[in-house]
Amino acid sequence: MTLKDLNIDKSWTLFLDRDGVINKKLDNDYVKHWTDFEFLGGVLDAMKILNGKFGHIVVVTNQQGIGKGFYRTEDLELIHKNMLYEIIYLGGRIDKVYFSPYLDSLNHPTRKPGIGMALAAQKDFPEIDFTKSIMVGDSITDMGFGRATGMKTIFISDKKNNDDKIDFNFTSLVEFTLNL
Repeated sequence: MTLKDLNIDKSWTLFLDRDGVINKKLDNDYVKHWTDFEFLGGVLDAMKILNGKFGHIVVVTNQQGIGKGFYRTEDLELIHKNMLYEIIYLGGRIDKVYFSPYLDSLNHPTRKPGIGMALAAQKDFPEIDFTKSIMVGDSITDMGFGRATGMKTIFISDKKNNDDKIDFNFTSLVEFTLNL
């Protein structure tokens, strides 16, 4: 099966992780301020293409740095406001950003692989059908989130991974977009 076999159209929803998919992931650190945020190469062009292909595009991101006290919710909201501005300015779209500020150790239902953020998105956009949704992420936690909701899963990494939670492997959001 290829991505083209899915017959993706405007009835589909794209769920995106943030760090490592949209922006550069910092080694052993968190993106705490807008000045720390760096779009990955080609992502802004990819977002413009994805805007034309999917009915909804949402970001779902674990942000336990808030729970650890490294940055505040207000800092994260400013990062997301600026991220959205850049994406929209260049012809892309993200309908909403969902985040979970909870520590991993709390096993909060909104924290991936829990499906709370998916359910929140479906509440905001009732037409979302998880069987016509794709989760793009760079961690097995992201893949678990996608699999638990019945989504197709796209794993972003330089190294191919054969985990059974992964439907497709790509090196970047750009490569995924070019294969749609």
